[in-house]
Amino acid sequence: MTHPIDRPFSFGLAASSPLLERYDNHLTRRLASMAGYYLDSEAYTAQLAQENSLVYEVYEIRRPEQAGELLSGLSILHPGKVGTEYFMTKGHFHAVLETGEIYHCLNGRGALVMETPEGEWAVEALHPGQVLYVPPRWAHRSVNTDPTEDLVTFFVYPGHAGHDYGTIEKFGFRKLLVEQDGQPILLDNPRWHPPETRR
Repeated sequence: MTHPIDRPFSFGLAASSPLLERYDNHLTRRLASMAGYYLDSEAYTAQLAQENSLVYEVYEIRRPEQAGELLSGLSILHPGKVGTEYFMTKGHFHAVLETGEIYHCLNGRGALVMETPEGEWAVEALHPGQVLYVPPRWAHRSVNTDPTEDLVTFFVYPGHAGHDYGTIEKFGFRKLLVEQDGQPILLDNPRWHPPETRR
């Protein structure tokens, strides 16, 4: 249900059962929508042939997409891997590059992988109670490193920020999180394109 744009409103968010009490839109991303995002394309193809798994869901609280507003919602990234690479969100820059975002982790364990258009990068851990500020100009992607638990985050960003998924889809992130000997490790992405080589 859409909230009146000129009235305050509240909603429940229970950390013990991370679901929004009220939301306006529910998005789902299945494995089929993640073609080209995982490094091991053979593992991806074989896994997709077995099952089009639900990778992540987003529950949105809709507001006008304009400066002065705040958009928010809940992201639920399910556990799983493609080959050795953990389930992840597609990741994005904001269309208005000079806008930031806040993430509050409610459940599970994982990381936010980030980078700037110039190729600077950072990876920050996510665990319950952790609040992470993503500055303007930083692309960001959630990665679930927990083998059994959903990674659940509540997010807030400016109403006019927009999303640029295309840059990440085309060039990838500089760093990947994969499992090795039962632990997450960070690797350079061999398919990442440095900014100076992008056309």
